[in-house]
Amino acid sequence: MGGTHNDLHSEQGALPGEHPGRAANPVIKVHDIAWLEFCKPDLDRAEAFARAFGFVTSYRDVGELHLRGTRAGAPCVIIRKARRSRFLGPAFRAADPRDLLRLADGTGTRVHPLPEPLGGSVVDLSDPGGLRVRVVADADELPAVAGQRSQAFNFGGGLDRTNVTQRPPREPAGVRRLGHVVLQTTTYLRSLNWYLEHLGLIVSDFLYYEGQRERGPTMSFIRCDRGRTLTDHHTLALTLGPSNRYVHSAYEVTDLDALAAGGEHLLGAGYRRSWGIGRHIQGSQIFDYWRDPDGLLVEHFTDSDMFDSTLEPGWAPMTASGLAQRGPPVTKDFMGMAPGRESVAELRSIITALRNDDNEFDLERLRGLLKVASS
Repeated sequence: MGGTHNDLHSEQGALPGEHPGRAANPVIKVHDIAWLEFCKPDLDRAEAFARAFGFVTSYRDVGELHLRGTRAGAPCVIIRKARRSRFLGPAFRAADPRDLLRLADGTGTRVHPLPEPLGGSVVDLSDPGGLRVRVVADADELPAVAGQRSQAFNFGGGLDRTNVTQRPPREPAGVRRLGHVVLQTTTYLRSLNWYLEHLGLIVSDFLYYEGQRERGPTMSFIRCDRGRTLTDHHTLALTLGPSNRYVHSAYEVTDLDALAAGGEHLLGAGYRRSWGIGRHIQGSQIFDYWRDPDGLLVEHFTDSDMFDSTLEPGWAPMTASGLAQRGPPVTKDFMGMAPGRESVAELRSIITALRNDDNEFDLERLRGLLKVASS
């Protein structure tokens, strides 16, 4: 394998005996993330935000809403009507339909058909935190639709635009596709190993609490293993915390102008920015984070790193300042520390986790997490 992706923020890689970031013989290797599933009490309100965020509705009935990007493929998000808002779980796309049989045989589950209008087949699993994880194959593919074009730039001496002004409109950012989902878990190491062993994912970057590297990592950015074919720096990210919960999901847009103008459109529609605009370190994405009407965190991103399977994981300490190369300081809202329902729930989860021995979140880990917020 190749060397690590070294820069100012990543170290040389694993020390002797540290986690290798991949399983030696996974059951299957998924090709990509397929979609995310949520429940929400008000589909009209969810659809209004989705349109302002840049999704296109691909299916709607009284109990279900499907949201797609402009690229061909499955919908990015499936929302089902329910009494309260919650995350149901991710679906990953198998590289080959035969992998579903292999996965079902290796996990003692079964393959069953997906309902209309999705089509195809699915194996349903549960990760160590109890989250439903779906692996799908042969789902019906939506055709590509026209999307936003990238702007013509006069950069670096090149003149791509002459006698024409630059006026990116303040309109929805035009989601192209689902990029990744970030999950918090009380069983971080068990969950990490489960995803690597069952789905064949591989780690791009590990983060650890400062002063606690010998105890192992507490966050990982994980990509699909497509061999020498490039794939996103992370399709899934896992982080240790006092509760099992959805953190955020990310959706690619055309370029920085689309992202920035789309943000102005969201602000004008009365929606709340959580953090942005900036550029991340792990993954290098230009980002902008928003809260939907139910408080769930969603991200616009563009210009992400693409890796093949030859790169080994980077290792770096987890710090608040290390979340971005540039941009405004990370907000309390993004960190889940702003006064409100979410921070109160997390405080209760901390108390519960510290009283429970069947998780990886102990007092030392709590000290490390608190240090992250002030670093």
